[in-house]
Amino acid sequence: MPTLFDPIDLGAIHAPNRILMAPLTRARATREAVPTPIMAEYYAQRAGAGLIISEATGISREGLGWPYAPGLWTDEQVAAWKPVTDAVHKAGGRIVAQLWHMGRQVHSSVTGMQPVSSSATRTEGQAHTFEGKQDFETARPLELSEIPRLLDDYERATRNALAAGFDGVQIHAANGYLIDEFLRDGANHREDEYGGSPENRIRLLREIAERVISVAGKERVGVRLSPNGASQGVDDSDPASVFVPAARMLSDLGIAFLELREIGPDGTYGRTDVPKLSPQIREVFQGPLILNSDFDSRAKAQAALDSGVADGIAFGRTFLANPDLPERLRIDAPLNQSDMATWYSQGPEGYIDYPTLDEQSRAA
Repeated sequence: MPTLFDPIDLGAIHAPNRILMAPLTRARATREAVPTPIMAEYYAQRAGAGLIISEATGISREGLGWPYAPGLWTDEQVAAWKPVTDAVHKAGGRIVAQLWHMGRQVHSSVTGMQPVSSSATRTEGQAHTFEGKQDFETARPLELSEIPRLLDDYERATRNALAAGFDGVQIHAANGYLIDEFLRDGANHREDEYGGSPENRIRLLREIAERVISVAGKERVGVRLSPNGASQGVDDSDPASVFVPAARMLSDLGIAFLELREIGPDGTYGRTDVPKLSPQIREVFQGPLILNSDFDSRAKAQAALDSGVADGIAFGRTFLANPDLPERLRIDAPLNQSDMATWYSQGPEGYIDYPTLDEQSRAA
């Protein structure tokens, strides 16, 4: 069995190890969703990952409702991403852009428009806005006539990602956002060709993947799914019936890798008794399969590789406070703990000031 430190080819991307940096929203862009200079330093610090998956990045103003998150729909955004990707490449790393449409998780005070989803549903709780937390709003169903425009938005964002120097893209189809809202019957109540049967609910993901592949090539396109348990209020009555066929469809398209965010009964960031689907998905997905969620140690990650289910592990919050995480895992060094108060704050504190092992050694 491979180790975490063996190389792996993720489509056209040659990763020197199997430790991926999962997408992590950090809210360090401008109000106009333009990346800022400190983002280049942040990502370059973490270039030791086999592959960096960028923080979720909006494909359009309609789809980006998180304050100070970055986008990829304007020339200004593209220009501001270039120093980030350049810094990662200069540090020897690889980085793909995660393409994001938040669906019903958007708030109109951020976008200036009513949120859209598969159906007229509403998330419980409150959304992050520039004015603090506000109650989520009821989304309007995306009209059939709007699907071509949505596909155009994904195409434009993909072209912009490549122009900005990213090595590829990942389609965010998880975590209760727009594509996930189409996939799962808890949010999708449509009666047209995008609702009802699993085949219909998978349709939008397939069309988006095909459009993105037409621009970037299948060897530079990944997808993220969250197949088990509720995510931001989005759930399914029979997850295997939709996610196993979805994974088979993505395998047939030949995507570069599939990442699964799966939670368990004892998860730190979400819990469910719904069984993990990764073993079933492993049977139908022929490409590299990456597992994510609650991996916080070398032993736990290596066990997933040893099981034969995972080809790599995407570490999320562990990367926040440990820019040199792969080296720390390699020698089983202690891990820094992140400060939750600075996860989404603006500025360098809790962002680019976490020490590496070398820095800690010199300071001792």
